[in-house]
Amino acid sequence: ITFKNHSDVGNVSFIKDFVIVGFPGLLPHYYGLVSVLLFFVYVFTLVGNAVFLALFVMSRSLQKPVYYCIINLAVCDVLFSTATLPKIISRYCFQDGTISFMGCFLQMFFVHYFGSVTARLLAVMAIDRYAAICFPLRYHSPLMMIIRAYPLPYCASNTIVHCCCDHIAITTLACTDREEYSYPAFIHAMIVLLGSLAVIVFSYCAFIVAVLRILSTQGRMKTFSTCSLIIIALFFLPRCFNYLSSNINIKFSTDLRLVIIMMYSLLPPMINPLIYCLRTDEVKKVLIRKLQRKK
Repeated sequence: ITFKNHSDVGNVSFIKDFVIVGFPGLLPHYYGLVSVLLFFVYVFTLVGNAVFLALFVMSRSLQKPVYYCIINLAVCDVLFSTATLPKIISRYCFQDGTISFMGCFLQMFFVHYFGSVTARLLAVMAIDRYAAICFPLRYHSPLMMIIRAYPLPYCASNTIVHCCCDHIAITTLACTDREEYSYPAFIHAMIVLLGSLAVIVFSYCAFIVAVLRILSTQGRMKTFSTCSLIIIALFFLPRCFNYLSSNINIKFSTDLRLVIIMMYSLLPPMINPLIYCLRTDEVKKVLIRKLQRKK
């Protein structure tokens, strides 16, 4: 760290920007491969969600309450990926991992904000699925984390061992005892994640009970095909494990931890268009009609 990255106040120098490291154990000759892989994930996420957004806008038959939830999920996925991926791609493609102090906290806000919104959207969609199956005739705060973390004195290292400005990765750099700041953030994260997960588990239990009452095996399989438990597990379980391990001092490889974080951060936005959109019969019919008209 050089003094151009710090501002001196008395005998203490404060950080003016951070450096995102990414995977600390990654060899330099793999940087190009990783940047291409992350760029592919970003493009796939943008294209997949943009296709559904375009279909929603152009087709009145898709403008129903259930699809409004999916639209919000698609927008969150695109914005979350846009907030996180360009910087880490730049780090591996152009060896430019520097991010300004304010830019880092803005990124932290968007990362946790869109993560929280996505958790609640998945809970709402689970309730919607429960209502659709069980009642067919009736079927029609991340900011506080940033406010507490921003004023901390950052006067030591400015190297972030992460792929984005995550709350845990940033607050560990503060040259003060972070315990009084980390536990409220941990409790907030657990309330958001476990609260939404509890709603989802209840909804899917009721959903499964309702499906088992369907007499035909074909009807059961068709209904179960709309059940996206894999993507829900991928979103919630690794996140809970990451927060728990950071607060109860479970030690494991930094690179493995970052792989887990990137997996639960990037795979759901990339796969959601396939899970929630293109596997839905109504959406597929609209897409096929649009493609046939162009031909």
